[in-house]
Amino acid sequence: MAHKNSPSGWDNVASWYDGWVGKNGSDHHQKLAIPALLDCLDLNQTTNLLDIGCGTGVLAPYIAETGASYTGIDISSKLIATAKRYHSQHATFKVGDARKLTQHFAPETFDACTFLLSIQDINPLLTTIKAACNILLHGGTLAIVMVHPCFRIPRQSGWGYEKTRKLQYRRIDHYLTPLKIPMKQHKKGVTISFHRPLSVYINTLAQCGFVIDKLDEITTYQEGNNKAERRANDEIPLFMAIRARKI
Repeated sequence: MAHKNSPSGWDNVASWYDGWVGKNGSDHHQKLAIPALLDCLDLNQTTNLLDIGCGTGVLAPYIAETGASYTGIDISSKLIATAKRYHSQHATFKVGDARKLTQHFAPETFDACTFLLSIQDINPLLTTIKAACNILLHGGTLAIVMVHPCFRIPRQSGWGYEKTRKLQYRRIDHYLTPLKIPMKQHKKGVTISFHRPLSVYINTLAQCGFVIDKLDEITTYQEGNNKAERRANDEIPLFMAIRARKI
């Protein structure tokens, strides 16, 4: 019921989300997702960047440190209000629909667009990527960091342990078919995650006129409690980062 296409849904869970992410981002944001996203960007004082599905704006101060200009957009007015309270000195924030960016911005306005752990909350993917393409300059950068779609499928993947080999492994129950997955229910709402196989992301980017020139698979910062867990943490990625150029 709650996803990035539903303002009332995300407004209903905005307080919970702020409690988890806060002003500076969760540990996963700070240690993994934000560094991976910044590594996909070549920012300077002339860069004009749009953060799509910006939530509470945790990316804004990192972009400000580079001298680049940051604008964040999110469909939830409550999340945008929180973002303004935390980061208005660093950024401009706007309530708006990721699928209809040209209603909010002129075509070919931005040098870079980012999806920081937001692309899997937005549907349909093709409409969203087309919208991002429309407001990017030619040669502009699209940078995406997401939960790895091959290994971390909500309710359709998990950890297993093989005693005879002392091996921790990742179990995948469902992969190729796209899914609309209700996440953990909160007091006032349920967030939705849209699972898509990796091929859908790659082919959608190509269909919209992007060329992928960087893909990183990011493992967790957590060390693990034993040899099997440490090996699994080192080998099975948690996040994936994609950089694509508009041609």
